[in-house]
Amino acid sequence: MSVPLLPGIADLADRYDGFVLDLWGVVHDGRSVFPWVNDTLTRLRQAGKRSVLLSNAPRRISVTRERNRSIGLDNSLVDGLMTSGEAAWQHLSTRPDAFYRDLGRRCLHIGAARDISARDGLDYDFVTAVEDAEFIFNTGSAHEDGRSPIDEEPLVEAARRGLPMVCANPDKVVIVGGKMQECAGAIAKRFEALGGEVRYHGKPHPEVYGPVMDMLGVPKERCLAIGDSLETDVQGAVNAGLDALLVLDGIHREGLDLDAEGRPDPGRMERLLAQHDLRPVAAVHRFVW
Repeated sequence: MSVPLLPGIADLADRYDGFVLDLWGVVHDGRSVFPWVNDTLTRLRQAGKRSVLLSNAPRRISVTRERNRSIGLDNSLVDGLMTSGEAAWQHLSTRPDAFYRDLGRRCLHIGAARDISARDGLDYDFVTAVEDAEFIFNTGSAHEDGRSPIDEEPLVEAARRGLPMVCANPDKVVIVGGKMQECAGAIAKRFEALGGEVRYHGKPHPEVYGPVMDMLGVPKERCLAIGDSLETDVQGAVNAGLDALLVLDGIHREGLDLDAEGRPDPGRMERLLAQHDLRPVAAVHRFVW
């Protein structure tokens, strides 16, 4: 294969001082932290490395940190955390540019009940009908099985009326407990296809890497981004000027036809890389040392 397959990250550790780590598919599966993760983070810390979690979770940092702790992550082993939800909240709160200043006050929130905290403290009037809204805040599906939270007709109406959308998670799908679920990014893409305008926060957009690099305090050439998605994690690393390591046992695992030892079918691997026109520095089965 054109990308080397390594047994773990130890083979790359000496080349980097800072590590940008994805959450879903690398650190946990949405329900529990993978058994090997705390050991890998411990070894990174013992080697004098710094690490920051960067997630496309549509939730604020405090909520995500507590969730990580509750499902088994030792938060003391990482040096920071940034989420797409935090980035979206900060922009909605401070309204730093013309897009946000022109949004208006009446907001239709598309998302699950678990994501209500994503709007806590925001100075907007949250409405329940698209006819009453001036813009849409999209945090993802309202259903546990990942179905779209609203019918196509309201999306069509929102696009016809020219309502802008703020998307707090560019991911299209995520694996939760082994099952694929639709994310906010898929809803946003459908809205764009209808002619709607979307402002994204999170990977692969380079803006979200600014706070991460500040937390790491390490030059870009000494940083490695680790993720399981070519479209968001690897492309985001490229957009931010970082090297990337692809974790195979994540979003792409079914398409790669991994064998019992976590090795992909070479032909499928090359086709996937060619499809995205990306070449991470290496790949690993899982985020192990």
